Amino acid sequence: MRRTLFAGAAALLAAAGTFTFVLTRAEAATQTLQSLAAANGRYFGSATDNPELTDTAYTAILGGGEFGQTTPGNSMKWDTTEPTRNAFSFTKGDAVVTFAQAHNMKVRGHTLLWHNQLPGWVSQLPATEVQAAMENHITAVATHFRGKVFAWDVVNEPFNDDGTFRSTSPFYAAMGTDYIAAAFRTARAADPDAKLYINDYNTDGLGAKADAMYNLVKTLKSQGVPIDGVGFQAHLAIQYGFPSQMQQNLQRFADLGVDVAITELDVRMVLPRDSTKDATQATYYSNVVKACVAVTRCVGITIWDYTDKYSWVPSTFSGQGAALPWDENLQQKPTAYNAIVTALGGTVSSPSPSVSSASPSPSRSVSPSPSASSSPPPAGSCTATYKIVGSWPGGFQGEVNVTGKTGWTVTWTFANGQTISQLWGGTVTQSGASVTVKPASWNATPPATFGFLASWNGTNAIPAVSCS
Repeated sequence: MRRTLFAGAAALLAAAGTFTFVLTRAEAATQTLQSLAAANGRYFGSATDNPELTDTAYTAILGGGEFGQTTPGNSMKWDTTEPTRNAFSFTKGDAVVTFAQAHNMKVRGHTLLWHNQLPGWVSQLPATEVQAAMENHITAVATHFRGKVFAWDVVNEPFNDDGTFRSTSPFYAAMGTDYIAAAFRTARAADPDAKLYINDYNTDGLGAKADAMYNLVKTLKSQGVPIDGVGFQAHLAIQYGFPSQMQQNLQRFADLGVDVAITELDVRMVLPRDSTKDATQATYYSNVVKACVAVTRCVGITIWDYTDKYSWVPSTFSGQGAALPWDENLQQKPTAYNAIVTALGGTVSSPSPSVSSASPSPSRSVSPSPSASSSPPPAGSCTATYKIVGSWPGGFQGEVNVTGKTGWTVTWTFANGQTISQLWGGTVTQSGASVTVKPASWNATPPATFGFLASWNGTNAIPAVSCS
């Protein structure tokens, strides 16, 4: 598969300013997040919801090939599907499924059992009636969507952050922890072919809540409960640091004999945006994707809607937002988007600012580097290869690939006054023309790649690089 970044109609924000571009239809036919994920044996998806489906500009991107999977954010939850006891409504869920089928997208069912978004009648049930109502609900919903969803979030968010079970759940209050096994067995009976998941947030890295989930899954497996996967929501925030040892955490769950998936990914920040926050956000997106790709049983990644226009973050976290790879105007954020592409194994190219997004089908005018510079590989050291992957008047994007040594340091000296404005995959220090890059914690072991945006004027010679 040819791996060159394409970016749809996107805005690139760099030191030189803001500009937009679109790609030719031939490029668009072969370059999507989904195609790159599929080349890695995974899917790449976006959540959606029914109000969004009336936005034609939004649906053109959602169903345009970038995504191979979707999750309905609300339309399969209990308050929507059974607002009154034994009176079921599937109209909204069916609308999402119909859209997905028309655009060759798989659907994750979300969610059969959750302590939130329950109609009032559920919480008013006597404890003796809760199990029957729960099993009736799961059976009806899973049976209706049987054959239309490839996976179900059967139980959603069973734990508090300290690893204790949520006592506020009416199901836990009535049945104790047995409600989880009962829910999975009921779902399997209703839909034998769907993959059955347990799903939670703040379990992405090592910690008390992840340990509790791990022990639960291990116990369920030992009891023969039909659990097929664990969903990691990955609602991240750059101000709180990246989850500890995400890849190792995903791997230990996979080693229990279950699939793992990134189910609700977004990376929020305290507003307003700036280039530093964007670069950190891009690193987080890259970290998550790389962790999934590195774990054989990580089957896919779903961002929690693709655009800030419909993000849940601003209404939930005051003063925060800008959490997704597309902005509120449905324009790609090149730093975040390109980080995902690179982590999926794609190659990033950059646009010419002279191309307007209003044009019917123009081609990009990019100036990829015909050559690269690499350091010789001294014994016990490493090799670093520098290349320019795209160039436009006043700016360019560079990439450096490192092999050979864990904990590398890469240095070079610009000859033509170039200045780095953003860098992902490492930390950069630039003093005059001299540049030093050290790896991000997740990127210290080769083969490693970091990328950057920089300014140039007149001449953009490739420097000699050193790696130690």
